[in-house]
Order: sequence, then structure tokens, then C-alpha cells
Amino acid sequence: MIGKLVHYTFDALALSAILAGVKKSTGFSPATNLIPDSSIKSFADGYLSAGETLFNVVAGQAVSSQYFKRT
Repeated sequence: MIGKLVHYTFDALALSAILAGVKKSTGFSPATNLIPDSSIKSFADGYLSAGETLFNVVAGQAVSSQYFKRT
């Protein structure tokens, strides 16, 4: 049970980080302002914000790592 929860959480964060990468590279992001329910909109904004934070942390680690280079 705990293993599945961790797996689904990892998948959700990976999807959110992918959406953050799309936003960073193209400028397009999900239109959360079209969500009519304020609590669901707030959850969606928090979910996307977590992905942006994760994306920025990973990008920062890649910049300072010797194993990555700019091509």
C-alpha cells in the first residue's frame, strides 16, 4: 500500500515537472483560471507550483554538476 502511494506520488511529481519544463521552454501552461471550483483550482495551482520547484531544483543541480554540459 505504501509502495503504491510512493509510486503514484513520484509519477504525479514527474508529470508536474514535465509540465513545468513545457512552460519554461514554450511559455504554454495549463489554464487553471478555467477551473470553476476554487478548491480544485487552488490544488491545481499548488500541484503545478510543486512541479516548477522540482524542475528548478533539478536544473540547478544540473548546472553545477560536472556530469552535464551545455550543448
